[in-house]
Amino acid sequence: MSEKKKILLLTTGGTIASLQGGEGLEPHRSGVMERELTLLRSYYDIEIQDLMCLDSSNIRPEEWQMIAQTIFRKRVGFDGIVVSHGTDTMAYTASAVTFMLPNIDLPVVFTGSQLPLADVLSDGPDNLRAAFAMAASGCRGVFLAFDRKIMLGCRAVKVRASGFSAFESINARYAATVSNLGLVVDSQRLPQCQGEPELRPDISQNVFLLKLTPGLNPAIFDMLAAMGYKGIVIEAFGLGGVNVLHKGLRGIRRAIEDGISVVVTTQCLYDSSDLGVYQVGNKLLELGVIQGRDMTSEAAMTKLMWAIGQGLNQQQIGELFRKSLAGEITVEP
Repeated sequence: MSEKKKILLLTTGGTIASLQGGEGLEPHRSGVMERELTLLRSYYDIEIQDLMCLDSSNIRPEEWQMIAQTIFRKRVGFDGIVVSHGTDTMAYTASAVTFMLPNIDLPVVFTGSQLPLADVLSDGPDNLRAAFAMAASGCRGVFLAFDRKIMLGCRAVKVRASGFSAFESINARYAATVSNLGLVVDSQRLPQCQGEPELRPDISQNVFLLKLTPGLNPAIFDMLAAMGYKGIVIEAFGLGGVNVLHKGLRGIRRAIEDGISVVVTTQCLYDSSDLGVYQVGNKLLELGVIQGRDMTSEAAMTKLMWAIGQGLNQQQIGELFRKSLAGEITVEP
C-alpha cells in the first residue's frame, strides 16, 4: 500500500464550518468538520491548523497576508495544502494569495460550501474530497475546488449565491474535474511556474473598484485621488466603453497625471475588454489606461493591489498587466 500523502488543512471559518446560532449561521473551529475529516484520514495524513474563524465577508487584506504567510512557512514537509474558506470573498482571497506566492512549489486548494457540513444535504463533503484530491496531485499552483471542478484561483468567480455550482472559471478551462475517471487534470491549464517559490505579501489597500454607470459624476476620480487611492479598477461597458463626453475623460486624465494607475476591465463576465476597437477606448489608451483584457475583476483588483505594494510605478504596472503571472490573463501570441 502506498504511503498516504500528507496534507495540511488551514481553516478560516465560513459556511462550511458554521452552526446555527441565535442570530443565524456562525462559523466555528475545525471540530465541526470532524465527521468528514475522519473519512478523509483513511486516504490522507492530515494536519489541521485553525488559522481564523470568520465569515468571509469579514476577511480583509490583512487576513490574505496571514494566509499566504502561513502557507509559505508551513508548506515544507507537506504534499499539498487545503484552505477552507467562506464562499462570498473566496475568489478575492484565492487571487490575492496567487500573486503573493509566486512559483509556489505545491498545490494550494481553496474550498468551501453553500450548506454547512452539519447539514445532512451539505455540498461540503464533495468539495472537501475534490480539494484534498487536488492537494495530493502534485500540481503546483493556487486553485479553487467547488462542485467537482478545479479552477485556477485567479480565474474563479462566485456566480451563484445559493446554488451548489457557486463558482465558475472565467475565460479559462478548468484545471481539473472530478468524474468517474477520478481527478482528471488538464495539464495545459496549470500555472507555468518558473524559478524558486517566493513569499511577497506586500500589498496596497489604496485601490478602488468602480462599476461604471451611465451618467456617473466624473468628480469621483478627484475624490478618490484626494482620499489617497493609488489605483482604480474600472468595470466599463462591453469591450471597455467609458463615457468620454461630459468631462468623463478629464477625470481619468487627472487621475493618471496624479500618479494613479487606472485599469479598465469589462462588466461582461465572459470575453475580454479591448480598448482598441472603439474610439472611446482608443482615447483611454492615449491617456495611459491599462487594459485588464479577460481578467476577472477580482484578479485585476488584487493584482493591482499587489503590484502597487511591490513598489512598482505606473509604467511598470502597465508592463506587468501585459504578462500572465499565474494564468490570470490570456496573453496574445
